[in-house]
Amino acid sequence: MNDTNGITLDNNNVLAHTAKAEKGVLKPLLNAQQRRHRFFQRWWPWLILLPVACFFISFVIGRYPLSLKDFLHTFYWHFRDSSQIADPNMDIVIFNVRLPRVLVVLMVGAGISMAGAAYQGMFRNPLVSPDILGVSAGASFGAALAIINSSTIATTQITALLFALLAVILSTRFERFISSDPILALVLGGMLIRGLFNAGLSIVKYLADPDAHLPAITFWLMGSFSDVFPKHVLQVLIPFLPACFLLYINRNKLNVMSFSEEEARAIGVKTKRVRREVILSCTIITASSVAICGQIGWVGLVIPHVTRSLVGPNYRTLLPVSAILGSVYLLVCDTICRNAFSVELPIGILTSLIGIPFFIIIFKQRAGRV
Repeated sequence: MNDTNGITLDNNNVLAHTAKAEKGVLKPLLNAQQRRHRFFQRWWPWLILLPVACFFISFVIGRYPLSLKDFLHTFYWHFRDSSQIADPNMDIVIFNVRLPRVLVVLMVGAGISMAGAAYQGMFRNPLVSPDILGVSAGASFGAALAIINSSTIATTQITALLFALLAVILSTRFERFISSDPILALVLGGMLIRGLFNAGLSIVKYLADPDAHLPAITFWLMGSFSDVFPKHVLQVLIPFLPACFLLYINRNKLNVMSFSEEEARAIGVKTKRVRREVILSCTIITASSVAICGQIGWVGLVIPHVTRSLVGPNYRTLLPVSAILGSVYLLVCDTICRNAFSVELPIGILTSLIGIPFFIIIFKQRAGRV
């Protein structure tokens, strides 16, 4: 083709000039991104100081006045000599209310973030969240079923856990129908089972007593840590430790699972086995979390994106950093919910209010880069 000066340019020259221009624009961006990834990959263990700092700050902030000095003094003498504690109410607040709640929040935030990061790699989709296989829908249905029967909190949590596991088992059964594309089978199975349990939840809410049971179901679905007690620490810790450890030992295989199914098999990864182990781990984490505190959305979707922008897609660092940032994020949200208003705000509302605008910003930035 000819330009206005009569200079002839063929298609090869046009492509060469275009590639050169794109390289000049993208090179500074890629270099900055690579430098950021290298920095955090080298120094990420120091991020463990973030949840430690938030751990102590969360004790100071609350409706019961408590200074850091009082907390350390009470914490020390609780194990040495309880008679040295000046205010017994302070001991009750710390060990029966705030300490269990803070520990459970940290574990739930870390576990959900790791599950979200693992699922996004396994499904090769950045929009995947830990409830893609219907875990939250099954747990919500089970909890609502227990609430309308006036069950205790423990029974409600157990019922929610059982139905969450049932939902995932039913979702994975669809893999046998589409054996050529197991990822597609899991996604479709999760959609169908999630719709089934959501329909069941609607029926339960319709039949629930509008004065007694319906408000309890609605509040539970919003998510809250207000009913966390000391016994819940072990209830979360016991399933979380092996599940998170199983995810972490599969970190290198998750890197390979980010490629296509054929490429992963060609490298020698047993994709079916890895997929089952990841699903089992993420199901245990998500089901245990939802059974304790209800639905808390967007954490397993937003935090892996933030972590990936800091350390890159390598799961050797992506999983532990996701756990650290997820625990800090959820603890900050819970602290705000406890103190921002005269009544406690359900944490699921706050995480949605933060997560949705955050995701809009991400899409806008990616669209601008494209």
